[in-house]
Amino acid sequence: MPAPENLFKSALARGDMQYGCWAGFADAYATEVLASAGFDWLVIDAEHAPNDLRTISAQLAVLTGKHSQPVVRLPMGEVWAIKQVLDAGAQTLLIPMVESAGQARDLVRAMRYPPQGVRGSGAALARASRFSGIADYIPTANAQMCLLVQVETRAGLDALDDILTVEGVDGVFIGPSDLAADMGYLGDSSAAPVQAAIKSALNRIAASDKAAGILALDPDTAQTYRDWGAQFLAVGIDVVMLAQTARATIARWRDG
Repeated sequence: MPAPENLFKSALARGDMQYGCWAGFADAYATEVLASAGFDWLVIDAEHAPNDLRTISAQLAVLTGKHSQPVVRLPMGEVWAIKQVLDAGAQTLLIPMVESAGQARDLVRAMRYPPQGVRGSGAALARASRFSGIADYIPTANAQMCLLVQVETRAGLDALDDILTVEGVDGVFIGPSDLAADMGYLGDSSAAPVQAAIKSALNRIAASDKAAGILALDPDTAQTYRDWGAQFLAVGIDVVMLAQTARATIARWRDG
């Protein structure tokens, strides 16, 4: 039996539009509720949300068999951290602050077993192999790995064309908030120079053999990014959804 098909990777390869949401509660129950909405992909965020290996593992477990495909965002691209979340069952990783083709190539290798990479071969005791239940997991796992790299600085944009040539990178995600900050527009990704940079980047990615991705909470902005070439588009953040709904609910009653 081979490693399970990475349905998110397959959808990107077909060119299918994929709508996603951030999962920031660091709790499996909340992520299971979010999955019931029908998003194509959910980001289990360990960069800006309080996730650790156990909470990531629990959320991967509840998403098994669901339509919503898990994407794990690590805070960094360390080989040891990548190894742990892959053993926990992740097949798609989103890695922030990628600024060179060399860095992207190192991430590709970290996600693959030798000779294509350096991933440690210890999945026999892990969820990834269904605890040794998938007899052919190790020889077939490499083909199901999906790497999404975040380009979110001027240095990253300068290296974008080189990054797009790296085999094993499946998609490039533009980080609008960090890009705006790096360009001198802290907190304002709507600034004209930032928008021009985003448009150029999404166009270039969409014209390559990689998928273009981005986050936008405003529907009009999300539509614009889709028109510019975004194929995997995050349109919500769960903690923001709860906060906004809670505030609107009490405001309605206070005002009344």
